[in-house]
Order: sequence, then structure tokens, then C-alpha cells
Amino acid sequence: MDTWFHKQNKLIQVLLLLIPFINWIVEIVVRWSAALKSGSILKIVFAVIVTVLGVMIGWVDAIWTLLFNKLLLE
Repeated sequence: MDTWFHKQNKLIQVLLLLIPFINWIVEIVVRWSAALKSGSILKIVFAVIVTVLGVMIGWVDAIWTLLFNKLLLE
């Protein structure tokens, strides 16, 4: 799912991360997908944090994606 998200247009990525409930779902799916693929402890810890605080981090990620074309700490 993380590869699907990164293949999307930047505008679509930002819109998915700005909509309140949808951004939480997108964050959880993308973060856990990337964490399970890589097995990195940092990615797993951040995936757990996003699971709890996903809406707030989703808005930060929307701005981060707009500026740097990737999610925060990815």
C-alpha cells in the first residue's frame, strides 16, 4: 500500500492526508505497510505512534509531503 501511495500525484497525496478520518486510515495503512516491509525498529515505533495519534500526524505529513514529497520520518 505504501508503494501505491507514493505512485499517486502529489495533489492526491496531500488531499488524502488533509481529510480528517481518511488521513488516519491512510497513515495507518501506509506506515504499517512500510514498517512490515523494512522491519526497521524506527518505522515500527512510528507506526505505533501514528496508530494512536494519526489525525494530528496526518496533517503534519500533508505539509511535509507538500514540501519534501515524502512522509515524515519515512
